[in-house]
Amino acid sequence: MDSARASRPNPPRPGADATLPDLATPLVDWFRREGRDLPWRRAGFPAWGTLVSEIMLQQTQVARVVPRLEQWLTRWPTPAALAADPPSEAVRAWDRLGYPRRALALHAAATAIVERHGGVVPSDVDDLLALPGIGDYTARAVAVFAYGLRHPVVDVNVRRVLARAVLGDGEAGPASAKRDLPLMESVLPADLEGAAATNAAVMELGALVCVSRAPACDVCPIADRCAWRAAGYPSHDGPRAPKQARFAGSDRQVRGLIMAELRASDVPVTVDEIVMVWPDGVQRARALASLLRDGLAAGDDTAGYTLPGH
Repeated sequence: MDSARASRPNPPRPGADATLPDLATPLVDWFRREGRDLPWRRAGFPAWGTLVSEIMLQQTQVARVVPRLEQWLTRWPTPAALAADPPSEAVRAWDRLGYPRRALALHAAATAIVERHGGVVPSDVDDLLALPGIGDYTARAVAVFAYGLRHPVVDVNVRRVLARAVLGDGEAGPASAKRDLPLMESVLPADLEGAAATNAAVMELGALVCVSRAPACDVCPIADRCAWRAAGYPSHDGPRAPKQARFAGSDRQVRGLIMAELRASDVPVTVDEIVMVWPDGVQRARALASLLRDGLAAGDDTAGYTLPGH
């Protein structure tokens, strides 16, 4: 943060009589200078690659996604290529990106794209939402970033920027599509190119500058238009977004250890081998049962355990 705090009057909260400042112009100018060179932002990047990248980026850092994305698209450059392989191969290639159900979702989406859309990723948000495992954010992101259509795209970084710059609140609080989508819509220019660039710019600002802790307000391109800064950086006093549970010692960690055993083996993993991955038998059994329930593992204590569709 900078030191220019209480000298400015409190800004009006957006409503019927409030006119928002132009955030898009300085944001897009900044983004074109400072935005990261990422594969999915390059000219000619395929819609299938955009879909894969958006699924991989969910709760996973960009630095971990880029090399895995390149490997994935080299092996499966089209939805048809992925759909032709068993889902076990998708889970194996997912490796340690975390939340491996995303790999199953991508395989199911690829299969549906082949069956319903002739192997071409659809551009319509409703068609994208009808694909297995595709939620509202991903559908809008593909429509905007792959096809240049005009929709508000809102992730956690966007919500934080909007809360601060527009609403004057230091935190976004729990997600609300009824609030967040119209708010982002109010920031977008009317033209398609400008709207797509603004979506990307707001997202990038939240990832690099308007971060959750210690935002770099001194280099923010919209600092002079930020409602939170103008109000003197008031503390958030509303409901807070839920925090993710600690990973160490969690069922997620045990699931990951079991999945590592399954990915590393071309033959069924015995129950004795699974016993070795975690000392707590109750937690281990619970984690294994959840993997079976989620379709990430198959088998039983007698036959052993494998990846799905192995």
